[in-house]
Amino acid sequence: MKRPSIRRIVLGVSLPALLLVVTSGPQPAFAHKAKHTPAQLRAFEQVFIEQVKVGDLLFHGDEATQKRLGVTLSNTGMACAMCHPYASDTHPYTFPKFQEQVNKFSTLRDMINWCIEKVSEGERIEEDSSAMKALEAYIYWSTRGSTLEPGTH
Repeated sequence: MKRPSIRRIVLGVSLPALLLVVTSGPQPAFAHKAKHTPAQLRAFEQVFIEQVKVGDLLFHGDEATQKRLGVTLSNTGMACAMCHPYASDTHPYTFPKFQEQVNKFSTLRDMINWCIEKVSEGERIEEDSSAMKALEAYIYWSTRGSTLEPGTH
C-alpha cells in the first residue's frame, strides 16, 4: 500500500481551510460594535470643548487657570498668544517632525515645552498632564479641517 506524501496531506488540509477564508470574505474590524448615540456624541463633544476652553485660557496666559492646574507657563509675562496670535500659527498639523530649535525629531508636546522653557522661562509641564492635554486640544481645535502633513516645514 502506497503511503500519501507529506505534501499531499498538507495540501489536503490547507486547501479547504484557505478556501473557507477566501470565500467568507474580509470582515470589517470595529473598535465599537454599536454606533455611538447622539447623546453620547454630544457628551464627548462637551468634554472636548471644555478642554479647548481651558487650553484657550492657558494659551492666553490666564494666571488663575495656571494656578488651578499647578503649572507656571511663563516667568517673563509672555503668553503663547504673544508669539502665536492664532494657535494655528504653531502648525500642529506638521508634527511630528525634525525640529531645528531642539535639534531632534519632535512632537507638538515637545515644542510646547520648548517654548515654555526657552522663550517664556516657565516650568516644563508633564506630557500627560491636564494642562498639556488642554493646550493640545486648543491648538488642534484651532486647526480643525486642516490637512495633516506630518514631517513638513
